[in-house]
Amino acid sequence: MIDPIAAEIVESALIYASEEMGIAVRNSAYSPNVKERLDHSCALFDPLGRLVAQAEHIPVHLGSLPWGLRRMLAIIELEHGGMREGEMWVANDPYVTGTHLNDVTVVRPVFFHGRLAGYAANKAHHADVGGSVPGSMPADAKELFAEGLVVPPLRLVDGDRVAAETVALFRANSRTPDARSGDLRAQVAGNYTGERRLLELYERYGFDGVEAAIARALDSSELRMRAALRAIGDGTFEALDYLEDLDGAPSIAIALRLQLRDGKAELDYSGTSPQVGFPLNAVFGVTLSGVHYALRAVTDPSIPMNEGCFRPVTVRAPHGSLLNPRRPAPVSGGNVETSMRNAEVVLQALAKAAPQRVPACSGGTMNNVMLGGTRPDGTTWAFYETNGCGMGARPNADGIDAIHCHMTNTLNTPIEAVEREYPLRVVRYEIAEGTGGAGRQRGGNGLIRALQLTEGSARATLLADRHALRPPGAQGGEPGACGRHTLERDGKETPLRAKTTLPLEPGDVLTIATPGGGGYGAGRSSP
Repeated sequence: MIDPIAAEIVESALIYASEEMGIAVRNSAYSPNVKERLDHSCALFDPLGRLVAQAEHIPVHLGSLPWGLRRMLAIIELEHGGMREGEMWVANDPYVTGTHLNDVTVVRPVFFHGRLAGYAANKAHHADVGGSVPGSMPADAKELFAEGLVVPPLRLVDGDRVAAETVALFRANSRTPDARSGDLRAQVAGNYTGERRLLELYERYGFDGVEAAIARALDSSELRMRAALRAIGDGTFEALDYLEDLDGAPSIAIALRLQLRDGKAELDYSGTSPQVGFPLNAVFGVTLSGVHYALRAVTDPSIPMNEGCFRPVTVRAPHGSLLNPRRPAPVSGGNVETSMRNAEVVLQALAKAAPQRVPACSGGTMNNVMLGGTRPDGTTWAFYETNGCGMGARPNADGIDAIHCHMTNTLNTPIEAVEREYPLRVVRYEIAEGTGGAGRQRGGNGLIRALQLTEGSARATLLADRHALRPPGAQGGEPGACGRHTLERDGKETPLRAKTTLPLEPGDVLTIATPGGGGYGAGRSSP
């Protein structure tokens, strides 16, 4: 047993240990995508593989980590006899780890006096893991293998020594090998940090004390989540939205039937489109992440996020559908674009149950930009970023301009980092005024960001949405504006599709204009 005060100390220490893991990854990383944009996430698990604490990092990473960890552990147990002391394991297979190939998962088993005490785990988006285009997210990929290197669970650390052959595998399959090995070592540093903090708690409170504190924390989160769901009220609520295909047609449905009953939530996606032959499919771990994010946001964000929050929630998505595809369907865009729309669909269903708690729709896309090519000296490079959009207006406040919404919690790439690391010049970066939907509360504006290739040759891949259907408003508010892409070459501007790959020449300017958020409530917005 453990007294309540000590239990609170243990719970808070575990949460901060996860945050400190993230700091270690950031400070050790090589790539701008991890070091500057913070495109990584960290969490701690108990010996049963249950989530006990996570940092406030990226919802799509964090919501899928418990699903992915359990699958990794099962494979390693079956094929290798389980994880051993002194090891770390790495994988990026989306059908195992739960997101897409760029997200590399690293897991460390933590032992206390020879007894398994838990797991430290983190996930980081590696900007290039091979595949047919720089950035490893080709818009027209027809199968997983076109998206890059697929890594099943492998030892990354053995006997507390980094396995050079595993690092070499990642290096050999990336256009940016130094960044890959550097970011892998940063992930190793993050897990060692989590291990140290977890062991300090076991030294202070003993095995039984920490286990009791974890059990108490999980039970508390479950009780609070059930109470929050019960407070919303019982009922069945439906929502439907559409993603755009490669031709720009809004033809891919996400259909949800949400049932709230006696503190439980059941989500059924039976009406969702079948899986598609390009990378908008979302593995089931991504689907779960959108569900848990939206429920947490609308119920009580102060509830500590752990396994207890999952217990009252049941999710069903037909196997072979957009939200639970069969291998080897391509999935790179499912993690970024479909995850955003799924979160919006869950929120819109919840808005029918609790309209005063849910904002209007955000821009609804991560606006992915991947650039890469060859410099005049023959070296290769790859750049990746997401771009903020307009946040939907809130019931009591305007939406926020040019912000990463919902499933992404990353930052912009600073102009200084872009121009220092890549043959690129940022020629325009500003708020897209007037793109937020009107209403009693105005939707947030999107942004405009223009990148110019300065030398060498390159290809650009764009993966976005909301170029055909405007982000809806709420309670009578107006929709936000659609996004748009353009290419300027020799003074001529050409519109581009939301999802496309194209060659770039020196002097070309690629402009990304992101959607605004919907307005909330009928009536004119304040100036």
